[in-house]
Amino acid sequence: MARYQLLIEYVGTNFKGWQIQKKGLTVQGFIQEKLTKLLKEKITLNGSGRTDAGVHSLAQSAHFDCKNKIVDLTKFLKSINYFLNDKSIAIIKIKKRSSKFHSRFSAKQRIYKYIIFNQISAPMIENKRGWHVRNPLDIDIMKKGAKKLLGTNDYSTFRSSSCLAKSPIRTIESIKIKSSKNKIEIEFKSQSFLQQQVRSMVGCLKYLGEKKWDLRTFVKIFKSKKRTMCAPPAPPEGLFLARVIY
Repeated sequence: MARYQLLIEYVGTNFKGWQIQKKGLTVQGFIQEKLTKLLKEKITLNGSGRTDAGVHSLAQSAHFDCKNKIVDLTKFLKSINYFLNDKSIAIIKIKKRSSKFHSRFSAKQRIYKYIIFNQISAPMIENKRGWHVRNPLDIDIMKKGAKKLLGTNDYSTFRSSSCLAKSPIRTIESIKIKSSKNKIEIEFKSQSFLQQQVRSMVGCLKYLGEKKWDLRTFVKIFKSKKRTMCAPPAPPEGLFLARVIY
């Protein structure tokens, strides 16, 4: 058996998320179906992690095994993308890997980016590629709030009620917030995240930036470990899986 790693870019707008479900179109299911057709054998695609419905990816990592070695990787990329591009999916890279590599369990860090368009008018060219927030946001207070989220903590406040993770304890290594004109980009780095954790943290940082909360309230809600006290999660269209590091 030969093992291959894929780096996948996709627009998540029209998908029910990454993971295969009983009903609805998913990124994993669609790619797996096309791989099976192209390679003429049953393929199982394993991703580095789930992305929710509407969430995008700049470089989702996944792997699959197949009986026969792919001789020409460039030709393979052209062929598989022919079947995928109409659904706003592209395999941007393929690499042969050893049997010890696993797209999920070998990952050391995952980087997510969240985009906010902080302006009066709704973006047209980048529609569904970020969260449109009309109220002015205070970037400096958001940066102070982001620092409070760093380290190893219980992130129950930001955890979806449907999250299946065994523990709410995670370690966030860095959060970077930068602003250019009306576009705010927030980057989160951790080995792994809870379900809806990033979107929930962004929702709370937005409340802080709007001055709906002060920094003391923000920290109190984080430390409460109560999901009911969390601000509404940021919408999925602003979230991008940016990179998986091995």
